[in-house]
Amino acid sequence: MKVLTVRFPQVRRGKADEPPGIVAAARVDVKTKSLVKRLQPGEIAVIDHPDLDRVSADELIACKVAAVVNAAKSVTGKYPNLGPQLLVDAGIPLIDDVGGEAFSRVVEGAIVRLDGDTLYADGQVIAKGVLSTQESVGAALADAEADITTQIDAFAVNTLEFLRREPELLTNGITVPDLRVSMRNKHVLVVARGYRYREDLRTLRPYIREYRPVLVAVDGGAEALLEAGYRPKVIIGDMDSISDAALCCGAELVVHAYPDGRAPGLARVTDLGLTATVLPAPGTSEDVALLLAEAMGASLIAVVGTHFNLSEFLEKGRPGMSSTFLTHLRVGDKVVNARGVHQLYQSRISGWALLGLVLAAAITIVVAITFSPIGPILGNDFSGSWRTFSYWFTGLFH
Repeated sequence: MKVLTVRFPQVRRGKADEPPGIVAAARVDVKTKSLVKRLQPGEIAVIDHPDLDRVSADELIACKVAAVVNAAKSVTGKYPNLGPQLLVDAGIPLIDDVGGEAFSRVVEGAIVRLDGDTLYADGQVIAKGVLSTQESVGAALADAEADITTQIDAFAVNTLEFLRREPELLTNGITVPDLRVSMRNKHVLVVARGYRYREDLRTLRPYIREYRPVLVAVDGGAEALLEAGYRPKVIIGDMDSISDAALCCGAELVVHAYPDGRAPGLARVTDLGLTATVLPAPGTSEDVALLLAEAMGASLIAVVGTHFNLSEFLEKGRPGMSSTFLTHLRVGDKVVNARGVHQLYQSRISGWALLGLVLAAAITIVVAITFSPIGPILGNDFSGSWRTFSYWFTGLFH
């Protein structure tokens, strides 16, 4: 996979009379998805994320971190996860496997110094690991690729077990809750805050503008839509990775509950004074969003940021892979990946071609008015038409 190399301005480095390395504030969290919410450009992220996935790496890159210090191994060998490769390609130092004791030594917001593979605070070594390089990451991914058949075997066993335990997911789907929004015979766009969701939403702007799909957000996907200038109609999830502001945006809320009816996310919704529908179902919230759209009669389900291929299934871990695989078996004839929609929908006429056409038409009009015997008449007619258009256009905004 070819990855675009992006290099960010580094924070203050030591001068000739100062210790070398990157000097910056440290942000610490065992959950990367929580850390990126408060991470500022130029800071050092201290995480505990084995098998760093590309979604988390993409978020760290978007935050413009100065460096990443991982208490765990960024590539354990279970599968070829692409997160470390993205960080290295972006020129962001990745210090690997420093150990969990780093969390007791690194103070949130404290100024630390990273020099090579060692993290310092107040002149003392507080963490030391392995500096990831193109060569080391490539070798680790190659080893993981060689062992991927073991993971596929485990995936197959887990899928059969899940199918025996939850056969109705594949045969009957889910029970349709009572929602105000209608999806019957409409396009539905399901948005999760997954890999490259920002880019995918940008490419879908013409599609969203023309087809007006029902916007369904999976947890933090609501913030992705709001960030892009859209408001979701439905938010579904366990409500653990979404801001209060997004929950209060006016969308219908569907709390994904365990099959036995337990819904830990409901308490947060009620504490905000909001109402929600509880939907017990097996699988992940992403799976339930797709099943909900299918059960409510959507004619097409476009997806952004969801797990779609084998590599992405592996990134979810075996417990989540099987339900997603079976969900795609059930709704697969209606599901279209965002990139697929863009490739089908994009216009054959480029913007430069349209600009050239407009300029050619303008030149033709100017020549006709200047040199034609009836130029003054054409000029007056064009001037009147232009004023009429201007009044109509400006009226749209008043």
